[in-house]
Order: sequence, then structure tokens, then C-alpha cells
Amino acid sequence: MPQMPAVRRRAVLAAGGAVSLAACTASNERPPGGDLPVTRRPAYHLTPPAHWMNDPQRPLFRDGQWHLYYLYNADFPHGNGTAWARAVSVDMVTWRPAGVAIPKYVDAWGDIESGSAVVDEQGTAGFGAGAVVALATQQVDGVQRQSLFVSRDGGRTFDPAPGNPVLGNPGTADFRDPKVVYDAVGERWVMVLAEGQRLGFYASTDLREWTYLSDFTTSDLGLLECPDLFEMSLDADPDSRVWVLLASANGAAEGRTTGTVYWTGTWAADTFVADDHPHRWLDAGPDLYATVTWSDPRDPEDAQRARRYALGWLNGWAYAAERSGTEWQGGSQSVVREIELVSHLADAPVLASRPLSALSDLMTGPALSDPTRPGTASFHVEVDLEGATAPVELTLRGDAAALVVRADPGTREIGVHRVGVRVPHDEAWELEHVSRVPDGGSMSRWGVWVDAGSVEIFLEDGSLSFSTAVDLGDPASLTVEHAGVTAATVRSLSS
Repeated sequence: MPQMPAVRRRAVLAAGGAVSLAACTASNERPPGGDLPVTRRPAYHLTPPAHWMNDPQRPLFRDGQWHLYYLYNADFPHGNGTAWARAVSVDMVTWRPAGVAIPKYVDAWGDIESGSAVVDEQGTAGFGAGAVVALATQQVDGVQRQSLFVSRDGGRTFDPAPGNPVLGNPGTADFRDPKVVYDAVGERWVMVLAEGQRLGFYASTDLREWTYLSDFTTSDLGLLECPDLFEMSLDADPDSRVWVLLASANGAAEGRTTGTVYWTGTWAADTFVADDHPHRWLDAGPDLYATVTWSDPRDPEDAQRARRYALGWLNGWAYAAERSGTEWQGGSQSVVREIELVSHLADAPVLASRPLSALSDLMTGPALSDPTRPGTASFHVEVDLEGATAPVELTLRGDAAALVVRADPGTREIGVHRVGVRVPHDEAWELEHVSRVPDGGSMSRWGVWVDAGSVEIFLEDGSLSFSTAVDLGDPASLTVEHAGVTAATVRSLSS
């Protein structure tokens, strides 16, 4: 089994790493001194206007629109440190750049790293009922601490709160990425932090004074980052509730790259207890990292527990810098997916993933008359394997790279594999990711969402998804090849 490098994101960011939101214009230039083709601007994935992008931060809904934050380094590749940039959307499909929300190095405690923004409905932090506040990691001299920020304009910009940091470092190297949720029953806030190979839980009544509760320890998943904790209804049954603990992790021990793992279990007596089943990967592909989840506060509480939304960074630390171009660096954010917790796919609850239903509005025209040559970098392939009994293969081939997707109805396995055309890539980039469709799932129909710089595949029933960062090259050279597929329908996509 090939071993993946234990890449740490801060090592990459030390070379730079911020991003600014700029005009989405195409570019065919190459980075100075490099042989990799520059990624073209995607049609329906969020990228920064310039510089560096990585971790998304959980969106919040305010004043009729979604506010999505992400880590951004305007000084990449020559300067260090990240800020929080902001993008807004009314439909979670089309995101509009909206500037920097929290500048880096705004005080003596360092740059602004991952965290979470919340609406403090009760005014527990002392800024008034309904205030938008954020907790984020700041790092200076290699020490990570948690700080509080307050917005006076509905989440558009933030200022440091007096008294930072609100949670000092207890003497550990890794102490970051606070995800905060409100516990209405306990009338308190609960925070989960990434602390190396464990996740720590803390509580506060005012978002300022935090008390340690417990921790959850892992092994063979490398350095954990960007955790999340939330409750869902199993099979949308409001009387059957399950807690989900999620984190970004390294899959080297399982022959895969980094990604997003989760456990299902209970939250009781201030402790998360996982059920008797092993962790699962939210996405079977190589490139869904720093994933955030959220619900729509406009929905009734039962609906919020039945369905959540998720989005992640569509890139990998092993090759993120290699994919840098002249307009911006850091790849893109994924499409928003809908997740539901279901029991019919396996012997334990599974998070089923489907693309946000509003994405289908991007299909503006009829099926292409020549499905083998889409003529655009942004298109959708509807794959039908109904009745197929022999192994099949779908290849998206460009002049810079190809993505090969193979499926075997006999073994119920699906695999994705990037192939370099012009230049060699490292082991992490070339590694094939293979997963078996759960026993309760169907591999008969898929949706393949292709955009400049990425391919995201969703099985129609939500049982598997594969997110892959891949720069195929010139849209004029793209071909869609398939062998053994019952039918493949191709449609152009436009934002």
C-alpha cells in the first residue's frame, strides 16, 4: 500500500498563502518557470480574484444572503499568514466576492486561521442580541490560541474583541480550528478544537470564558484539522437523533490522500461516544478537505436536523503549490452538497451526499449533439449503467491531464485516477482512489460535474461521491470517452 506524505498545511502556508476575490477572467498563461498549465477560471466554483485560497469557514445567513468566509493570503507566495475573505450568495450556487472580513495581523496575536462565525441570538458575549461574532485561531511564534471577533455590520467585517485571546494554549503544538455550536438545552456554547490526533471539547456561557469538557482520541489518521460537531435525524425521523463528529484527516494508512472523516455516536455527559463502527469518509475522492457543514436557519428545527449542507476545499496539500498559476493559487471551493443521515446504505448510519438541487439550474440547454466533444470546460455528464454487467470506463481527457473513472458492477467498486499528459506528478496526485458502493446503494446512475480545475462525481442515490482537483487543459481539446457505459448524456453548464 503506498504511503502518502504526512503533509501539514502550515508548512505550505509558511511560503505564503492568502487570497483576494478578483474578476473571473480566463488565462492560458503558464506560471513563470513552470510547466504546469494555469488553471482556467471555473464557471460555478468559488475562486479568489487573486493570490491564495484554502480552508472555507462555515457560512451564515444574514440580511437575505449567505456569507461564506475562507482563508486568504494576499501576499502569496512571498508573504506569510492568512486573513478571512468573504463571498456572498443568495442561492449557494453563485458566489460573489465581497472583500476581506478579518484582516491578518490585526493585533499582536498573529494571523487569522480557521474558526467559525455564529449569530449570538441571546447576546451572551455582551455585544447585544443577534450580534455576529467569530472565533478563530491566531498564531504567533508558533503558538496557537483562540480569539473572539465581533462584527458591527452583520458579518461583513470584524474587529478583535477586548481581552483576546479567550482561550490560551495549554502547551500543545496543535490547538486550532474552533467550531462553535449553541447548546440550547444547556444554555451554553460548545466548542470542538483540533489538537493533533485528538479533538477537544470546551464549554462557555459567554464565548469568552471556556472550560475543558472532554476529548476524543484517534489513531492512524494523522494530524486532525477543521472539526465539526452536529446532531442529525436518522432517516429524517425527528425521534431518532444521532450526533456526528467530523474532521479533516490524512488517509495514508488507508492508501488514500487527505480528506474528511466522520464518526456517528452520542453526545452525553459532555462527551462524544462513537458507535461500534469505524470512521467513514464523507467523500471517496482525493480532494475534499477542511469541510464545513451547516443548516438553513429559516427551516423548522426538524428540517434542519434532517438535512444539512456541506462544502470543502477542492485541493490537496501534497500538490497545492504545484497547481499555482498567475491569476490565483489554491484551487477552488467545492460545490455545495446536501447531506442526510440514512440507515439503508450500511449497518451503521451513513451521510449520503447529493449536489445542491439548485445546481441543476446551470443546465441551460439541450443535450449536446456530440457528447464526445463538449467544447467547454464546464459541463455535466449523466452516466447510466443500468444493465451493465462487465467493467466500464469513463475518461475525461484533455491536453494537460485526464481523469479515468472505472466501475465494476461485479465487485461494486468505483475508482478515480488522474493521469498526467504533459508533465509528471507526484505519488499523491497519481494515486487511484477506489471505493465500494455500500450494499444498500446503487451504482446505476451518476452525475459528473466538470468545471475548470475539478471534477465532482455523485451517485444518484447519494451513496458515494468523488471530488477531484484536476486541470484538464484547453477546453477545445477535451473529449469524453466511455466504454461499456449504457448511456452518457452531456450538457453544458453556465453560471
